Amino acid sequence: MPAVLRRLPQVHRLADSLPHGIPAVYRVQASQAVLDQARAAVRRAPSEAAAELERLPAAAAAAAARLAAPHLAPVINGTGVILHTNLGRAPLAEVALAQVQAVARGYSTLEWDTETGRRGSRMSHLDTLLPALTGAEAGMAVNNNAAAVLLALATLAAGRSVIVSRGQLVEIGGAFRIPDVMRVGGARLVEVGTTNKTRLSDYANAIEPGETALLLHVHPSNFRQTGFVENVEPAALAALGREAGVPVMADLGSGVLFPLELAGAHEPAVRDVVAAGVDVSTFSGDKLLGGPQAGLVVGRRDLIGAMRRHPLARALRLDKMTLAALEATLRLYREGRQEEIPLWRMLAQPPELLLQRARRMRARVVRALGGAGGAMLSVQRADAPVGGGSLPEVLAPTAVLVVRSAVMPAERLEARLRAGQPSMAVRVVDGAVWVDLRTIAPDGEERGAALCLARALGGGRSDGPLG
Repeated sequence: MPAVLRRLPQVHRLADSLPHGIPAVYRVQASQAVLDQARAAVRRAPSEAAAELERLPAAAAAAAARLAAPHLAPVINGTGVILHTNLGRAPLAEVALAQVQAVARGYSTLEWDTETGRRGSRMSHLDTLLPALTGAEAGMAVNNNAAAVLLALATLAAGRSVIVSRGQLVEIGGAFRIPDVMRVGGARLVEVGTTNKTRLSDYANAIEPGETALLLHVHPSNFRQTGFVENVEPAALAALGREAGVPVMADLGSGVLFPLELAGAHEPAVRDVVAAGVDVSTFSGDKLLGGPQAGLVVGRRDLIGAMRRHPLARALRLDKMTLAALEATLRLYREGRQEEIPLWRMLAQPPELLLQRARRMRARVVRALGGAGGAMLSVQRADAPVGGGSLPEVLAPTAVLVVRSAVMPAERLEARLRAGQPSMAVRVVDGAVWVDLRTIAPDGEERGAALCLARALGGGRSDGPLG
């Protein structure tokens, strides 16, 4: 056995044989790991020593390349789900990307007032935009909507009760639930109504003067109740709050800045909720707003001011790059240029155009393969959810390239696409791989997706254009 093991190369010799374009630290780490695996394999089966020796260089090179590649990396989204949480939700607009780069490459006015030359506040960069877009007196941003809800509860309701409909005690993703956020915020939950029916009188009967801090309305952005249901609209709740002297808060979840009717689903605009008299509203930046991950809060000036002064505000504040992307995205809305936001551009693509693009991708794959390569490629209409816990009833019409391989199960093809460079996410439906064109940008990314697919099928060239 020792003689067999001595045939394995030393770590530094194997590392030195790997491509020197890979930093030495990764070549050494990969070589050590691969040699450890080889020793274990040879001890289990000495007869496999020759095979282990033969595979060492390629295995070590592949391992080193993986170590050298960024772990957080771009992905081609061929799933059709625009707000895909696992893939980073909303892609940013070009102007937002440019603003992030401009702010990140050097110094910025993050907390510096150029008029006075004194220290400023990073919260001031949205001071005019949020009121202008929502009609609220004031606004601020933190690092996500759950943080916005937490900050509001900790500031306005710590040690007191918050009344909420039992049917709105939602789970907001990642197993985090509204009651959990309330508990961490120090508020006491008071449930009213039933799962399917809550009336205004339920809220009114539960109000305790001096004890009730907030009436909370949670918009069901990630689910829908139908049938024998009844809920209280924010306007009615706001009227009750004014009468009782209790502030009303609305967690709008996805949040949109204009009335949205899509495939029969209605999503309330933030401006309409503010106009209805709601005192504080929270919503996400990276869902239907189409910007970076952030939680936005708008409402009464005194309440927003109290939230800004709370110690949690510093812990939950935005970094300069997120703030730059958010400001740029909000400016697009302010200037009436929301069609430049990828979310809305993808949603607006006509199905006929998507069908044309799917046929074009099919031709590119066939051309890269030099034929069908044992695969059957077809184009068909389909539907895909918007994703991100938004518009749960909406299935947007789209077009997909359907790929079936005569020699490779769909699951294996999906795994090869997932492991590629770049990685590509697709759907597997009825034993076939579906590549949805809605979430693949035309031209460059479309060509890249075709090449990824051709490579995964086993014959795509890595050089030259796809046409």
